[in-house]
Amino acid sequence: MPVNEQNLIDDLSAMVQIPSPNTFGHDDPTHPAEAAMADYFEKRLNDLKLDVETVEVADGRRNVWGRLKGTGDGPTIMLAGHLDTVGVAGYETPYEPRHKNGRIYGRGSCDMKAGLVSYLEVVRLLIESNEPLKGDLIIAGVIDEEHAMIGSKHFGEHGPHVDYAIIAEPSSLAVSPKHRGQINLSIRTAGLSAHSSMPENGINAIYHMGAIINAIQTYAEELTKRTPDPMCGTPTCSIGVIKGGENVTSIPGFCEIEVDRRTIPGENFDSVLEELTEILDLLAKDIPNFEYEFLPPNLNTPPLSTDLVSPIVRSIIESCEHVTGIPPEIIPFPGSTDAPNFGCPSVICGAGALAQAHSLNEFVEISEIKSAVEIYIRAIRSMQN
Repeated sequence: MPVNEQNLIDDLSAMVQIPSPNTFGHDDPTHPAEAAMADYFEKRLNDLKLDVETVEVADGRRNVWGRLKGTGDGPTIMLAGHLDTVGVAGYETPYEPRHKNGRIYGRGSCDMKAGLVSYLEVVRLLIESNEPLKGDLIIAGVIDEEHAMIGSKHFGEHGPHVDYAIIAEPSSLAVSPKHRGQINLSIRTAGLSAHSSMPENGINAIYHMGAIINAIQTYAEELTKRTPDPMCGTPTCSIGVIKGGENVTSIPGFCEIEVDRRTIPGENFDSVLEELTEILDLLAKDIPNFEYEFLPPNLNTPPLSTDLVSPIVRSIIESCEHVTGIPPEIIPFPGSTDAPNFGCPSVICGAGALAQAHSLNEFVEISEIKSAVEIYIRAIRSMQN
């Protein structure tokens, strides 16, 4: 049964028209970020007669999923994606979908409403085939991927059991069984405020942070010399934000930086925190009145490390080659994703180029969405044998 291109165009156009930008921690409970998208996705899942469930994760922001029941003697496979997008500052007409030259333009078209649309078509085709799956198929839309990934974390901890998952992040149909993890945390130094005309009466928190910055730069350089993961490469560390002091005529009583640490398989939050603590404790021995603290991380996503011989990886690779006629690229996904939070062997493969995600002229090729649908159906069926 062929993929219905008009279904893809209609659903994706409707989704693009629904604003769902992540507020990055500045939530408005009266206008939850993904509320309208969750409503639309829930309706479409109900239209397909799935067993639909939803749960509020935070302030009206809710995960939504539907289940296509199998006969009960096969694995439960999930197709999962996020309901939120990045913001639209500087983007002209982000919520006016345009269909041009075989593409759909608009915010979220690529990242990753195209993935959600492909899942709906997968379910429609499976139902109309009248060939029941052995195992259940779950279609899930989760919140907050673009910020702290609280939706996928909640799903992994409290959602239904899943044996394998496919996540349609835009990969240009490359297969990504691995990616680095991401830890975002803040380090704060405490000083003592005083009038800048009498600096000897204060403790300059910015000077102390300067020592930390130099030490972290050395640490970041050392990370590049570590033994790389065969696919993910070496870990990295960078400082992206710094703030401190209240005015130029006062000795600053505080300074704070935000650190981005990318982890490779074998590393975790505790091991990274131990390394950073060791570095900062050495500074404290040499610098008088040196005080620091780590603030709770606003993002702590582990690496994705699905074995290449996992059934989900093998089935996706074979399906990609069958549908496209060429062996797919097998690469690490460049960014972090919801995938590791689901707690099962997962693989990333989706329509759209990552270069289009977050851009001010976002688009996705409709032909790639069609291919993705065919790939997912073939992979799902092969996993049932």
